[in-house]
Amino acid sequence: MLISKMAAEGGGKEMNEIKTQFTTREGVYKLLTHSEYSRPNRVPFNSQGSNPVKVSFVNVNDQSGNGDRICFNVGRELYFYIYKGVRKAADLSKPIDKRIYKGTQPTCHDFNHLTATAESVSLLVGFSAGQVQLIDPIKKETSKLFNEERLIDKSRVTCVKWVPGSESLFLVSHASGNMYLYNVEHTCGTTAPHYQLLKQGENYSVHTCKSKSTRNPLLKWTVGEGALNEFAFSPDGKFLACVSQDGFLRVFNFDAVELHGTMKSYFGGLLCVCWSPDGKYIVAGGEDDLVTVWSFLDCRVIARGHGHKSWVSVVAFDHYTTSVEESDPMEFSGSDEDFQDQMIHFGRDRANSTQSRLSKRNSTDSRPVSVTYRFGSVGQDTQLCLWDLTEDILFPHLPLSRTRTHTNVMNATSPPAGATIITNTSSNTTNGNNSGANTPGINSIATTLPRSNSLPHSAGTTTTTANNTNKASSGGGISSGIMDSAIATGVSKFATLSLHDRKERHHEKDHKRNHSMGHISSKSSDKLNLLTKTKTAPAKTLGTLLCPRMEDVPLLEPLICKKIAHERLTVLIFLEDCLVTACQEGFICTWARPGKVGLLSSQNQASSPSGTVV
Repeated sequence: MLISKMAAEGGGKEMNEIKTQFTTREGVYKLLTHSEYSRPNRVPFNSQGSNPVKVSFVNVNDQSGNGDRICFNVGRELYFYIYKGVRKAADLSKPIDKRIYKGTQPTCHDFNHLTATAESVSLLVGFSAGQVQLIDPIKKETSKLFNEERLIDKSRVTCVKWVPGSESLFLVSHASGNMYLYNVEHTCGTTAPHYQLLKQGENYSVHTCKSKSTRNPLLKWTVGEGALNEFAFSPDGKFLACVSQDGFLRVFNFDAVELHGTMKSYFGGLLCVCWSPDGKYIVAGGEDDLVTVWSFLDCRVIARGHGHKSWVSVVAFDHYTTSVEESDPMEFSGSDEDFQDQMIHFGRDRANSTQSRLSKRNSTDSRPVSVTYRFGSVGQDTQLCLWDLTEDILFPHLPLSRTRTHTNVMNATSPPAGATIITNTSSNTTNGNNSGANTPGINSIATTLPRSNSLPHSAGTTTTTANNTNKASSGGGISSGIMDSAIATGVSKFATLSLHDRKERHHEKDHKRNHSMGHISSKSSDKLNLLTKTKTAPAKTLGTLLCPRMEDVPLLEPLICKKIAHERLTVLIFLEDCLVTACQEGFICTWARPGKVGLLSSQNQASSPSGTVV
């Protein structure tokens, strides 16, 4: 057991190091080997010098009940299949559409979900030479090619998306740092466009196209310095989050063309970005190996997550595992014990209607509905990480206002006693199986962190925490994997100053966190020297709201962190009954959610690769 663990951590090429299942508080996620999509010959793709494999899904609402369609690019090839998910084995011999391109490679794609039917879908495909193609893989038509002569932009297309709620508008970003708004109804013209300044702000400008007749592009955005790596629309479609090679996240009001807020990476470029289901939080990942959680309302970094050993290539929220707790609005004016009694009555519920319940939470200031956000990330280190963003991170000062202190660092150091109790009581009521298991990290840390003398330290709190620390540690593999999933606490000047004492007292539990912090700080300080060459000097941003120091914000550790591929991971998509990952070798993998393995029985899988029902 120990040998195989060492082999897995050693980064060798042994087959046994690739995980085919992992466990979270919901249960076991299992890789469905016969639901794997790839090129029909199933041969690993030689990915050297090639663009990332990307995956897009659409549901065409056909009558058969199997309306899911999948599109993916591998090298010069683009495939379009019926996606059978957890229900049936993949039939790779019958793609609905397959295209091979010469002289350029597909880099990204996006379906229009509004217009999709069983007879027709609109698929945008961006290319390495800068063009964008609109195709219908069901009708097998190529209706239009945009930027065909590369007069608008000659650089690689990095991201393409339909504007939410529109049947004709789409947005395209390029490695040049420019972004263009197109209308499928308009032509691109036979000459290079002339632009007129519409709006200008800090490190961005927006131009309109100056011509007698309406032509593409409708708008040209120039954002930051270097490539614009990815963008994402907010759930309501009103805001646009962009991440760039200059390390900045910039969030715009899309219609008003105004900058809402910015954030700077700890180091290097930002590569990926996503929104929480309610639009309140944005997660970005990139070359600092971190995932960074940014509050849309407060325009500030509220947490960082450290689990990857290399660049983070994709971040995504899991809308189906975001869980909601509901209760009547409560006044917390009593003692810690009263508060504990009140919290015991919280009931947890799997949020199938996450969106509506989140909006319910947003409509009130008294926070009767509390939420745990689940998100995931994959990276060039071939690892999948899952993270939980919990109430004690989102609201570090609530509900006991008397635990407030005068400095942010203090707040990072000392979790409010109330927050600890929330976790503990929920662990007790569920016997550690379900909801409470999401944050054992806080239990194990609460007793180890030094407290300032001004903070309340009630005996009741201490006892509860200690009991649960034992429970968390007896949870075995799961609890150590989750470790610090929601540390409002783990990184602070006070915590790191007293590492020696804490090691002696809680050696086993602290080892992982202390080690990873040392790893981060030493590596980052080396990398910071390189940053001085860029125009935005790190000294100007580090330690500010744009980029807080590591010790000034909570550090999350992943619930799970598993090596699931041989090549770098390029895709992570959460669906209702599974999650989908893909690696640069061109293999698209389906992981069944707990209890969703469904109809794929092991004895029939081998004999029915053609996709018959089993």
